[in-house]
Amino acid sequence: MILLTLSALTLTAPAAAAAPLAQARSRRAARRARGTLRLPELELPPVVVEAPEPEVPAPALGDVGVSLAKIPGPTIPPEIRAMLDAAIAANDEAGVATIVKYARAGDPGSADLVLRQASDWRAARARAHDERLQQASAFELWTGKVEAGGFISTGNSNITGLTGSADLTREGLRWRHRLLGQADFQRTDGVTSRERYTFGYQPNYKVSDRAYIYGNLGFESDRFLGYTSRYAVSVGAGYGVFRRSGLTLDLEAGPAFRQTDFTDDFMQSSLAARGSMNLNWALIGGLRLTEEASAYLEQYNSTVRSVSALEAKLLGPLSAKFSYTVQYESEPRDARLSTDTLSRLSLVYSF
Repeated sequence: MILLTLSALTLTAPAAAAAPLAQARSRRAARRARGTLRLPELELPPVVVEAPEPEVPAPALGDVGVSLAKIPGPTIPPEIRAMLDAAIAANDEAGVATIVKYARAGDPGSADLVLRQASDWRAARARAHDERLQQASAFELWTGKVEAGGFISTGNSNITGLTGSADLTREGLRWRHRLLGQADFQRTDGVTSRERYTFGYQPNYKVSDRAYIYGNLGFESDRFLGYTSRYAVSVGAGYGVFRRSGLTLDLEAGPAFRQTDFTDDFMQSSLAARGSMNLNWALIGGLRLTEEASAYLEQYNSTVRSVSALEAKLLGPLSAKFSYTVQYESEPRDARLSTDTLSRLSLVYSF
């Protein structure tokens, strides 16, 4: 029993002696902490140091006698400028285009200046043209042709024939209007042998430079073809296949409605499909070829008409015209022939 007690005392003695030592260390650490001075944290702005850029001296052109203002640029040669000014003064589009084309070969250095001057002239002319169209009244801007012809034959047969037509067109900024009228009359030995009258109105709304929407109102009377009156109404689309100087070609297609009063008091009305072609081609030497063709395809009676003409310029606004007309009726009444032709020589006045 005594031995066990001594052993216990021996084991617990170091732990009791270590406690005062730990407390002393804690007190020294606390005194050391109280003696430490803590400063607040300060935010200082960054310091930027700008270094001056090195100065580069400008080139002293005056030292060598060079002045940029005195350096000559490209100019149009006097010969080319004189021709270009003359073409512009004459409002000659083809002449201006030719000078621009050959200026590059004659003087390449001034080709761009020639092209720029021609482009400025075209733009100014286009603006003036549009302003004129916008400001014009309904009775202005009309152009057209008036055609007249006739013949008299005496002797074994007395034949008198007269023909006349008018074709008027007004070109607006968005609208084109065309009025057509024609009359043919002939008497043979005191008896009327030909009598035909036609009238037409064609408004066109321009969608673009080539495409347009057309309307067509037509009236015709030809009792020798078997009808006293025929009315036609059509609306459709048109397109200018060719639109250049000296050559135009327009094609049209659309639905139509026709009413025909025949000479035997029979009336016929029907829906139809309409197509037309209008060609105007300037040939050499003042010659011009025109072709106007139209077709109405319907259930009862279809009609195809073609007018081919060759026009030769005579003097000023006067021209001589030879035309050949063919008209085909698929179902003529009263046993009439299906095809009629007419050759005509007339004098044309253009304005």
